[in-house]
Amino acid sequence: MIGTLAAAATTARGTYEALRRARPGGPAVWDRVNHAGRTVTLCAGPAAALGTEVATAAARALPARHRLAGALTVLAAGACGAYDDVAGDDRRGFRAHLSALRRGEVTSGAVKLLGIGAAGLAAGAVLKERPLDRLLAGVVIAGSAHAVNLLDVRPARAAGATLALGAGGLLRGGPGAALAAAPVGAAAALLADDAAGRTMLGDSGAHALGAGLGLAVVGANGRAGLALHAAVLVAATIAADVRNPQSG
Repeated sequence: MIGTLAAAATTARGTYEALRRARPGGPAVWDRVNHAGRTVTLCAGPAAALGTEVATAAARALPARHRLAGALTVLAAGACGAYDDVAGDDRRGFRAHLSALRRGEVTSGAVKLLGIGAAGLAAGAVLKERPLDRLLAGVVIAGSAHAVNLLDVRPARAAGATLALGAGGLLRGGPGAALAAAPVGAAAALLADDAAGRTMLGDSGAHALGAGLGLAVVGANGRAGLALHAAVLVAATIAADVRNPQSG
């Protein structure tokens, strides 16, 4: 577990510093205006995603197929989020994106919804044996990715939530702890810059960290625990969409 934490933190921090210096593609790709009207970079997003992915793939406490499934799921979540960071429009909320999809328009939000959902279900098929457990695992992974992204509206909220929620997984031990160590390590390495308003996770980082947390929940729970987590995440998503249709 310590090795996974270190791998996640080292990879995330190193990637962040390299992107901050190079900024490939220039300001149009990396600069965004935060809630306070301050220009910040999106460099923390890919850094968090890569740190979580690499550490998940290298977690020796997990079977090889679990490591591969977890790493690919985090990669998919980060990639779908990165697409929304770059190509996203002003439409927010599941209802807006689903309505557009019914009209034949594939929005960046729909890409996230379908892409992360498919990745979660694929990971569930690897991590669990029974069909219902696989479905619940997919809901938990995709729901966790979305939940953490909903928190990324102020500095350090998403990263701080990742640390707080992941700490419980670390304490439980077992496969869940090995999986939780990846997003926790990545978030810890970027928390200070995020809190200071120098960078932001964006959809790429928030979705990747959330997917990593979802994988940890799946690794630590049987059917009853998965059902409970899935119910809470679905209820929270619906409530957020109803109360604030501009989220997501």
